[in-house]
Amino acid sequence: MRVITGTAKGKKLEELNRFPSGPAVRPTGAITKEAVFSIIQFDIEGRRVLDLFAGTGQLGIEALSRGAEHCVFTDISNESVKLVKKNIEITGFKDNSSVLRAEALSYLSSVSDKFGIVFLDPPYSGELLLKALERIDRVMEDGGVIVCESAAKTVLPENAGRFAKQKTYFYGNTDIHIYRSI
Repeated sequence: MRVITGTAKGKKLEELNRFPSGPAVRPTGAITKEAVFSIIQFDIEGRRVLDLFAGTGQLGIEALSRGAEHCVFTDISNESVKLVKKNIEITGFKDNSSVLRAEALSYLSSVSDKFGIVFLDPPYSGELLLKALERIDRVMEDGGVIVCESAAKTVLPENAGRFAKQKTYFYGNTDIHIYRSI
């Protein structure tokens, strides 16, 4: 797992060895990550980013490498929080990052920050993605972008507050859903 492009291009990120392909931490595949950043490439520069279910932190780190101003990484797992901090050190983005151990839905209900890009890549089992989409509007800037990763054939709502699903992209066992301001 490497940073694709930008100021940290080519830097190798650490992964959790205990869950290399399990349900707890499922890093976004290289092809899917390249596709996501191709889709949102003109939305990144100078934006505040939220990597809500951070896992390894690779999505937020890629956004920072491509010119995002700041990224908040949240994850409920202590191991993931430690891993994100390590990957931030590897890539040199400590001054542009905040890492929080937090339950995602509680964080969305309590935070007052606003974000231009939000990555939602929760564990595929359960209703976390749908519940996060119900609360996401309150943390979004006007003109922002919501990027959701889900298991293939997951049906998501057409709207998330002021945001409408623009398009869904299919990559093997993964679907990417892009929401933009209405």
